[in-house]
Amino acid sequence: MYRAVTRQIEVSVEPFYLVDRSAPEERRYFWAYRVTIDNQSAEFVQLLSRYWHITDGTGRIEEVRGPGVVGEQPELNPGDSYQYTSGCPLSTPSGIMVGHYTMRNASGEMFNIDIPAFSLDLPDRSRTVN
Repeated sequence: MYRAVTRQIEVSVEPFYLVDRSAPEERRYFWAYRVTIDNQSAEFVQLLSRYWHITDGTGRIEEVRGPGVVGEQPELNPGDSYQYTSGCPLSTPSGIMVGHYTMRNASGEMFNIDIPAFSLDLPDRSRTVN
């Protein structure tokens, strides 16, 4: 599990390789990742958008931006948690993802919270990011 805390909002990520969605002989590898956002702050926040920086095993970079996560823009009161699962295809057997969420609090202030860097590795290989 990978964790980052920004402004008392914890983001934890657990990646896992999906054998049934992957085809290594066709250079297609697929990971899912479960994200939990835990609002440990004393303020209401809403997730507005996401940014991902994805690097595959050859160093090729892809950037992904968009509104919300999995079609939602969750609202979290103090003490609330939100969890979702998404996925990432790669053409290499390993990679790294890192990013941030843009949040808004009740007073309208917008700020970014970190998504920790996490590695996408085949189950029989050692992790590349600690």
